[in-house]
Amino acid sequence: MTATPAPPASETAPHASPLSAEFLATVSHGPGVYQMLAKKQVLYVGKARDLRKRLSQYAHFSGPVHSKTAVMLSHVQRVETILTTTEKEALILEASLIKQHRPRYNVILRDDKNYPLIMVTTRDPWPRVVVTRKRLRDGNRYFGPYSSGTAMRATLSLLYAQFPLRRCKIMRERTRPCLNYQMGRCLAPCAGLVDAAEYQRMVRDVLLILEGKVSEVVRELTAKMEQAAEHLAFEKAALYRDQIKGLTRTTEHQAIVAEHHLDQDVFGLHRQDASVGVALLFVRGGMITGAQSFFLADPLGEDDSLLAQTILQYYSAERQPPRELLLPFVLEDEALISERLAELREGPVALLAPQRGKRMQLMQMAEANAAQVFSELAKKEQSWETLATALQAKLRLANRPETIECLDISNLQGKQAVGSLVCFVQGDKAAKLYRHYRIKSQDTPDDYAMMREVLERRMAKGIETDNLPDVLLLDGGKGQLQVAVDVLSRFDLLQRIDLASIAKEKEEEGEKLFRPGRKNPILLPAHSPVLLYLMRIRDEAHRFGITFHRRLRGKAQLQSQLDEIEGIGPKRKQVLLQTLGSVKRVTEAGVDELAAVPGIGPELARLIYRQLHGDDHGTG
Repeated sequence: MTATPAPPASETAPHASPLSAEFLATVSHGPGVYQMLAKKQVLYVGKARDLRKRLSQYAHFSGPVHSKTAVMLSHVQRVETILTTTEKEALILEASLIKQHRPRYNVILRDDKNYPLIMVTTRDPWPRVVVTRKRLRDGNRYFGPYSSGTAMRATLSLLYAQFPLRRCKIMRERTRPCLNYQMGRCLAPCAGLVDAAEYQRMVRDVLLILEGKVSEVVRELTAKMEQAAEHLAFEKAALYRDQIKGLTRTTEHQAIVAEHHLDQDVFGLHRQDASVGVALLFVRGGMITGAQSFFLADPLGEDDSLLAQTILQYYSAERQPPRELLLPFVLEDEALISERLAELREGPVALLAPQRGKRMQLMQMAEANAAQVFSELAKKEQSWETLATALQAKLRLANRPETIECLDISNLQGKQAVGSLVCFVQGDKAAKLYRHYRIKSQDTPDDYAMMREVLERRMAKGIETDNLPDVLLLDGGKGQLQVAVDVLSRFDLLQRIDLASIAKEKEEEGEKLFRPGRKNPILLPAHSPVLLYLMRIRDEAHRFGITFHRRLRGKAQLQSQLDEIEGIGPKRKQVLLQTLGSVKRVTEAGVDELAAVPGIGPELARLIYRQLHGDDHGTG
């Protein structure tokens, strides 16, 4: 690795360029990765097959002074290079460093969530259909991703209704089936009530449907229905008839977009001024199963580079690419990118830039979706502009409410007390800024003292990191508001942060809003967008707090029930839970069942049972 020295602190502009001729003379002509830095902050990460040639282009850049590249270069104080053996290594390292540092001038995909997949556990003797968000190399079959939860639930409902495979996570042999069998939702392989060959035929039909080959399943079911009718097995014929109707009704609105049954991802790109919209269509088995889009605000680089970075960031070992990627143009590093994607998929991946036919129609659809990103963004900005203006006017805020935080205190008679802080930025949840605070100073039910502690910790950290909200919303009335006024006064933040509280003191009066210095509450109509927005924020703080509080209570309950039993340490407790499945199952188990757990034995089993139940009459 080589690096230019940082300029002295006393040096004033113009200062010596970090891409000086002396520095460039030390850079290799081989492949590698370069990082542009300002002090310790990474501004940009790039790769090159010839590092010296690529950096020389930056050194002799003569574009407009207000261009993105010129602005970025004006902030660069140091350049670091990392040599690699091959271009492919540089490609992989570049993607890794971008994910690690999230540089300001690189393409960063803000929506990095994994969409759900449908998994058929074909490795099991008795497979089942489940939802997962991770695609593992475990021999099971995966279908998706499904960006539309509605579409995925419709598919699952169809499969569960027409093909009642087992639902239970762990199948144990039973003498009598569970309630799912009685409701017609399972064939009860656990009780031996279904033939293995018939069960596997049903699994095969499920796989064909998920592959998009519904017509093939319908043909087979029709033949079975007619054969059953000929043999006067009318109940069986009716079952096949209902399956055919369900399949036809559910799939008749699905658009077939390709003659084949390949899995494809289709990328569309649309540039508007300096910004870029990228859209991704998921085609599975010849049908569109979902879409995803990204907005890249003023990214650095040409369209080819932006699309390449997007592809390399999007796919991973957990989110593997399909067999084909359709692109709006040929990429410069197509061979390298295809080779990298093939490694992730453990199979060939083709990058195609179609010019005609069905694939071209898919490309046009993806590009139209990419252009739609800008119109949706404009509508969203206009909607927020209207709401923010109304919010500022109705509450008479000094600051524009771009960032709103809401604090909620959750406790059970002072125990496991938690402060939950949620954050909304320009009308949307900012989940990465959510925070939980374990209350340290109080073990009695004193909401005011708990709120004071959390607010003091939040304000101190906010001042230290220069990260404070425009509006702080509290769940409560005048008392909670006064606590916040006192805390912000101590930190000299009353002019910096607007305060408000929301409470429903009487059911018939509805929600009341309180502001410092105002005697009477602000009453807004129940349908007011401002009130509905503030209620949404308050309810989100409730949800976030209660979820964490339940987790704390569960841990405390677990500790009180198992950790206090004589003879049970952490390892035996873990074995008990892994073997029996839950605390409830442990408490319900008899002495014989406890004794069968590895490492327990009859004597310790009787001791455990006696401490849980007060006797040892739980032998089976």
